[in-house]
This record gives sequence, structure tokens and C-alpha cells, in this order.
Amino acid sequence: MAGKLTYQQAGVDTRRAASLVGDIKEHVRRTQKNRKLLGAFGLFAACYDLSEYEQPVIVTGCDGVGTKLELLLENDMLETAGKDLVAMSVNDILTTGGDPLLFLDYIGIAALDEDKITRVIGGMADYLEACNCILAGGETAEMPGIVPADVLELSGFCIGCAEKKDLIDPTTIAIGDILIGYPSNSIHANGWSLVRRALKEIGPGVVTTEELTAWLEPTRLYDDVVNDLKKFGVKPKAMAHITGGGLPENLERLFVGMGADLEIPEWKLPGIEKLLEHVDAEDRFHTFNMGIGWVVIVDAAHVETTLKAGPGGHILGQMRNGDGVKVKVAE
Repeated sequence: MAGKLTYQQAGVDTRRAASLVGDIKEHVRRTQKNRKLLGAFGLFAACYDLSEYEQPVIVTGCDGVGTKLELLLENDMLETAGKDLVAMSVNDILTTGGDPLLFLDYIGIAALDEDKITRVIGGMADYLEACNCILAGGETAEMPGIVPADVLELSGFCIGCAEKKDLIDPTTIAIGDILIGYPSNSIHANGWSLVRRALKEIGPGVVTTEELTAWLEPTRLYDDVVNDLKKFGVKPKAMAHITGGGLPENLERLFVGMGADLEIPEWKLPGIEKLLEHVDAEDRFHTFNMGIGWVVIVDAAHVETTLKAGPGGHILGQMRNGDGVKVKVAE
């Protein structure tokens, strides 16, 4: 009688997976320099003590890297994938006024590849350390026959907390409030299905390696802007992370019965004109961040202070009567 089957013969090596948990402990430790879990890393679930908050409100977010991941894998930019994964969820938490406390990841892979996984987690830890958020755990799933051999599946999940009194309330937005934008680092992690389609039409060799690398730079973390606002004592009416849908759709969800006419600076990303030549003149504003990755809406009295929060603050426009957000590039 033939020998009995093992899990390893089916394509899953639980012993190597357990060893990997030990290998990434150093990345985990550097995300716990200021905040710490209640209990040990590596248990079945993570705990965090909220007793420092008087009226804690939990805020949550989850996201992925989208089809940008294909080009990141092709260009061996695994650390960037980890940074994108963190930023997409952490930035959403920040819009609420909450502190990002805990982050968890899901990595799906055909067969365990310690180098790839460790590099992705290293990128995650770089950003988590920067924004004082703990890498609290996650899941690495070996899925032979389901996940293709040259693919990673990535999902990220962030848990934050805010004092109830500090929660951002977009219902306080009023006519005359000012919208201040902060620059993006790149295309960030949205719109890449359109970018990939446009690259096929552009053809090989037109977009240089340096330009494509600039497009692929990781999503900016906006914790510097938010932390400065808190330090300056400015509570925004609203904050928006500009992701899929661009400026119009991400801003319009914040208010009803009001609108804004925005004038944004020219997008200085290297080679971006080569992409935009192949994209519909209106659709580009509903797909890409167009160089603005974060918007803060404040009372006019707080404009000068808000412009000093984080690098690159720029007045985009103000709230007006009438629905809709219209965007144009400054001449």
C-alpha cells in the first residue's frame, strides 16, 4: 500500500509557515516602539488596552493594492506593495479623526516564499512604524491551484480609535468653508486598470523606466498632516482620502446640497503627460488623484494654520451652493 498523503505533498508546508512567523518578529517589534499589544504576538488574536481613552469609538477600514500589484510584482517593488497596503487603510482611518492602532494583513500565495513575504511585510512595517500603528497579526495562506504561481493576493485591515468628542463630523460643513489639498506621491493605488490599458496603447519604450518607477511610488501617508492639525488645535470639518473616483466622487460623498469649484496645480509627476494623452479629458478627474491625495475642509478662519500642516498644502477652492464638484487644472 502506498504511503499516506501529507499536507506538504498537497502543496502546503505548515512547518515553514510557523518558522516564518518567527522570522518576521523583528518587523513586528519595530511597530511597537510607542504602542504595545496587551499580551504576546503570535497568539490566536491580538488585544489592545483602550483604557487611555475616556469615550473610545472604534473605527475600522480595509483595502488592497488593486491591479497596481501586477506592475509592482513585475518590477520587483515588493516593499512598495506593503507600503501601499498600509496607506490605503490607515489614511481612511485618519479621515475620521481616529488614531490608527492595529493593522492586520492577508497574503495569499501559491507556495510559501519567505523572501517575497518578508519583503512585503518589511514595507508594511516601514509605514506602520512611521505612523505609530502596530502590526498586530495577519494570515499567510498557501493556496496551490487557486493563486497563480507568480501572483500575490494582498488585503489589509486597520483598527483605530477616537475619543467621541474628536470624531470628524462632515455635517458641520458650510457654504464658504475652504478646501485645502495636499499633494500625492504618485498615482497611488487606484486607477491602475486604466494605466495598464493605456500602457498597451502607448507601446513599449515610450514610458521610461524612471517615469514608470515614479508612477509606482507608494501611496503617501497623511498622518503628518493630521498630527500637525491636532498639534495646532484645528479640528477640520472633514477630511478626504482621494482614491478611486478622484476628487469629485470622494468629496461629493461628504456633503449634500452643496458643491465646490476646484482649481488644482498642474500634476508634476514625471512622464504623466504620456499617460494623460491616452485618457479621456473628463474621465481622468474621476479616476486619478491628479496630484492631490488628501483634502481638508476647514472654516476660513483656520486656513493659514491648516496650510502649515504637513508639506504642500494648497488652497483648492471653497464650498458653494449647488450640487457637484467641478475640477480644473490651473493655467
